Amino acid sequence: MGQEDAALIDRFLEMMAAERGASRNTLLAYRTDLTGAAALVGGLAGADKDALAGLTAEWAQLAASSVARKASALRAFYAFLEEEGLRADNPASALPRPVTRRPLPKILSTAEVDRFFALIAERTDVEHPAPLDLRLSALIELLYGSGLRASELVSLPRRALAADRPFLILKGKGGRERLVPISDRARAAVSAWLAHVPGASPWLFPSGKSHLSRIRLYQLVKALAAAVGIAPERVSPHVLRHAFATHLLEGGADLRALQTMLGHADIGTTQIYTHVDSRRLVELVNQRHPLAGMAPRVAHARVDEDAPSP
Repeated sequence: MGQEDAALIDRFLEMMAAERGASRNTLLAYRTDLTGAAALVGGLAGADKDALAGLTAEWAQLAASSVARKASALRAFYAFLEEEGLRADNPASALPRPVTRRPLPKILSTAEVDRFFALIAERTDVEHPAPLDLRLSALIELLYGSGLRASELVSLPRRALAADRPFLILKGKGGRERLVPISDRARAAVSAWLAHVPGASPWLFPSGKSHLSRIRLYQLVKALAAAVGIAPERVSPHVLRHAFATHLLEGGADLRALQTMLGHADIGTTQIYTHVDSRRLVELVNQRHPLAGMAPRVAHARVDEDAPSP
């Protein structure tokens, strides 16, 4: 594998750890799949659709689940390159799509999210709140309140939020622009934090000579989860984005509007949240319906099953 591929894979895995909270085993699996694919196509950095289409034959003897995993790793890799401006096109559409059941995203309940904001309020509703607590407040308000991707959030310009405009216009994956609504709460939290941002900084969340990193954001979210008694492995910036989507849908949001706010090119990606919502409705019926506490009825044989044969 060439040095360019190795460097790009390292950057991709760093994002997966920071933004998606990928475990060590998951990262190792991604690395194995990507380096294996690189060997088959003669390098990932310059591979085109024809090269990736050839993987269908190379993977022909593998189980559908294995092909799906390998193709998923490559799709995520090329989406990352496109989003970061490291590649102008995305050849991943040529990859095989075996039929497998898509896993449901991790979610948090509204009560669990409320615990985050209760602790943040406790820290910030004082006469002289610590600047880092004000920063955390602004970060969490924008993550959960607007469904921003971690990469979008940490790289927001200092003046991204205008006082007279309750929305952002972001350029996301594939250069697509989308409108992101910003709540009054989030605007107030950002305003409080802005008082502590150096005037010369081009970033809303500066750190050193650049902006806050995705890894640092990931660490802050994990620490907040631990502080409110939620298992840190259940929480990441990406999980808060899922919570934004799921809770909006539960509240009656239109699926098309949700697609726009999340920046999904394909509504099929957004539709995963309808499955989450359906699961919640089934759980609600099983737990809250008046019949939920009653013992199941014993199944009786049909009358004609006991009838003598003619």
